[in-house]
Amino acid sequence: MKAEQGELQRSYGEIRLFPESLDDLWHLSHLVAPGDLVFATTLRTAEVPQDKVRPEKPEKRPVRLGIRVEKVEFHKTANRLRVFGMIEQGMDTGAHHTLNIEPGFEISVIRRWRPVDLERITRAVRASLYEAVHILTIEEGDAELFRMRQFGPEGVLSVSGGSGKESGTGSRAEFFERVASHLTGISGPLIVAGPGFVKDDFLRYLKSAAPAIAEKAVVVETRRIGHGAVQDVIGLGTLDTIQEDLQLAREVRLMNELLERIAKDQPVAYGRAEVRRAIDYGACERLLVVDSLLHDEWVIHLMDRAELVNAAIVVFSSAFDPGKQLEGLGGIAALLRYRIE
Repeated sequence: MKAEQGELQRSYGEIRLFPESLDDLWHLSHLVAPGDLVFATTLRTAEVPQDKVRPEKPEKRPVRLGIRVEKVEFHKTANRLRVFGMIEQGMDTGAHHTLNIEPGFEISVIRRWRPVDLERITRAVRASLYEAVHILTIEEGDAELFRMRQFGPEGVLSVSGGSGKESGTGSRAEFFERVASHLTGISGPLIVAGPGFVKDDFLRYLKSAAPAIAEKAVVVETRRIGHGAVQDVIGLGTLDTIQEDLQLAREVRLMNELLERIAKDQPVAYGRAEVRRAIDYGACERLLVVDSLLHDEWVIHLMDRAELVNAAIVVFSSAFDPGKQLEGLGGIAALLRYRIE
């Protein structure tokens, strides 16, 4: 994403945003909220003179409108963000309009920007400088490929084949060939993960079959394959050495710490009532919030109160396993400075 920020007065003002990918649209879905004023150039049907005997087909022309946002929808499969609202500035003031935001579509958002919002923009801008990281999890006869989005791992494909050890017919080589054929479009780093020696054997095969891809590949030992292996890779800090976006790794570490504190009855709070009480006592050191709650007025108010007691705020992706675990705890939790009774 690209961003141009004007001068903010008491955290209020305009920021121009240029999404470049599906990740950026996901970020925008959490940056644009009901009540915000969004400016964008969009298509609007021009009025047809009523005195014509045979009116021509209504023509749509580009106009710049200011929309007071009422609802935001992120459509991952369509690679689109839809912003619904009432036209407040521009033609047809008072009418409703929908902005269909896609990569390459510029918008300007006027609102009060919280520190967590500015941190998200910085993260999105920084991530756009790097090519996508892919994680291939593989064991005997089974392989899954994931693309690392900023909201979590996205499954790309799954390949199953016979075991060369079981058949003795060289089916492992055929399996490796099938898996390698699906990696030809990868231009960024590749992590090959899994238990045992199959991952090492596959990388050796890749060095001869696709050396350009193998040059960017690293091997990581995990206890499992699939989504579990992806979480292992992130938890081990492998992504930290490949790219500067540490958010997913931070989510894994913080969720592990939260669950460990709960198990050991250490200073922690989860659920709305407990977290609110911890913040009121000034005990909240780190507030954990799932992104699906970012448009909840009660949660927004709670985040503001947390900032007043100098609590760090970490937003978890609801599309990633730690975020789903946080949702199971009510979507909000806190790591505390000290125990409260």
